[in-house]
Amino acid sequence: MITLITGGSKCGKSRYAERIFSNIQPEKLYIATMIPYGEEAHTAIERHRKMREGKGFKTIEKYTDIHEILPIESSSVLLECMGNLCANEMFCGNKIIDPTDKILMGVQHLNRMAKEMVIVTNQVGDDGIEYAEETAAYIRVLGEINRRIAEFSDNVIECVYGLPILLKGVLPC
Repeated sequence: MITLITGGSKCGKSRYAERIFSNIQPEKLYIATMIPYGEEAHTAIERHRKMREGKGFKTIEKYTDIHEILPIESSSVLLECMGNLCANEMFCGNKIIDPTDKILMGVQHLNRMAKEMVIVTNQVGDDGIEYAEETAAYIRVLGEINRRIAEFSDNVIECVYGLPILLKGVLPC
């Protein structure tokens, strides 16, 4: 089962995703995709670590190539965050690549082994602002990845001001 959680910045996506895992035992994997660049990233990473503290998650830091992860069969997987993973894959190296198929293959790989999978992503492209071409390309690619994951997800939820809004399926909690 896949649950996709989307929403704007600091809207409660992570908190809600972790709430879904509160009654899951025993094997809970947290796949962290944020590369710790700069003070803001380190602050965000530390905030998320504190949120997970004592909740039984095993953390795997994997910034690219999620298809290489070998989770224990029947584990539950929390992948955070698709926006970071997309940027890491897209801007790795000297040229911009479209990582859509690679990322979707990785999600399907993890889902085949997982009992439950929750993916946290970001709502992008709604602000109507014109961005530089690299940023516009990122918004297009992440939007396509989100759309395609939403198609095969069992549940799709948007968090708004900490409130989960059901878009597809059922609210897991």
